[in-house]
Amino acid sequence: MDEQFIRDRLTELRIKKNISEYKMSLELGHSKNYIQNIVAGRTLPSITEFLYICNYLEITPKDFFNTDIKNPILVQKVLDGINDMKDNDLLMLLSIIDRLNSNNEST
Repeated sequence: MDEQFIRDRLTELRIKKNISEYKMSLELGHSKNYIQNIVAGRTLPSITEFLYICNYLEITPKDFFNTDIKNPILVQKVLDGINDMKDNDLLMLLSIIDRLNSNNEST
């Protein structure tokens, strides 16, 4: 894993969130070129800024580096949504997930 991975992953996740580099930069409290400078390889975020970026993208740092998850932003929203569910609801949701996954495997 290298700096290029960070730049590429940031671009991928930003696009999935449907936000421009310009808007993301400003909403993070930086100049309009902040994200563009990271993606272009002119700079890298500090650890603190990286954590702010993950928070902005609504993912964990682990999700940022886990490329096995196709859309970590949506996955995190699902996880947030199920935190307070009762066991019966979780079991029902699990059966739906199993059914959907089995449908995907047969196509």
